[in-house]
Amino acid sequence: MAAEEASRSSPRFRREPKGRVSRQDKYSVLLPTYNERENLPFIVWLLVKSFSESGFNYEIIIIDDGSPDGTRDIAEQLEKIYGSDRILLRPREKKLGLGTAYIHGMKHATGNYIIIMDADLSHHPKFIPEFIRKQKEGNFDIVSGTRYKGNGGVYGWDLKRKIISRVANFITQILLRPGASDLTGSFRLYRKEVLQKLIGKCISKGYVFQMEMIVRARQLNYTIGEILAEMNTRVYKLWCHFEHDLFRGWIHRTCSKKGQCYSVSLLCRAHHGPLGEITSLITDNS
Repeated sequence: MAAEEASRSSPRFRREPKGRVSRQDKYSVLLPTYNERENLPFIVWLLVKSFSESGFNYEIIIIDDGSPDGTRDIAEQLEKIYGSDRILLRPREKKLGLGTAYIHGMKHATGNYIIIMDADLSHHPKFIPEFIRKQKEGNFDIVSGTRYKGNGGVYGWDLKRKIISRVANFITQILLRPGASDLTGSFRLYRKEVLQKLIGKCISKGYVFQMEMIVRARQLNYTIGEILAEMNTRVYKLWCHFEHDLFRGWIHRTCSKKGQCYSVSLLCRAHHGPLGEITSLITDNS
């Protein structure tokens, strides 16, 4: 794969032996949010679960852009539940764009690796250990989740949205030859210093921003690895996370009430976490 050519390596960032996770490595997850009150508890619980099971050091930085639906209030409660060493709320007063949200989040990130992903449940944290393994295997500067190779895919999108995404990626591949199969995806792992430099050079906004990041990465000779990572819409995700009929019924009954965000609290209470604190998410938002 062109994206994995050793000749494109950037020597400045080649410090670790391949295939080995350093004890000093820490992964900062940047979660920009806007009106994600219902989804934030789900994605945070899944992130904590994934990192706890894999044993990697981590922190989750929530950058809320003045959501009017109360996302910030939920984030504050999650920060109390999991601890401020794991969950960091760094809000802004209004919606200022994705690129500036990453810049704001990185100012507070203590990890040497940055993971960017959507907070709307379209990206499953179960793939994060694969991102980390891939990065170590090839000592890559960037690892991108691709929907357009092998068993990757998009579930829950209508045909029009799939066609637009495919065509955008196809045209970019022909014109710019970026060496990566999925340019519009936003599920990626970066070396922190690489992301800082790329964001400083990008001028695009919207979904084109993610495309420009990969194109500029190739121009700057950063190495890019890829893993297969499917993408699902919110409705699909709500049901795919739960393995037992008991939890499906439980969540279904809870989601029928106002403030669907607290439905995840029942799941958290059943599996792990401080029972008293996390139960308050249910009562406070009912």
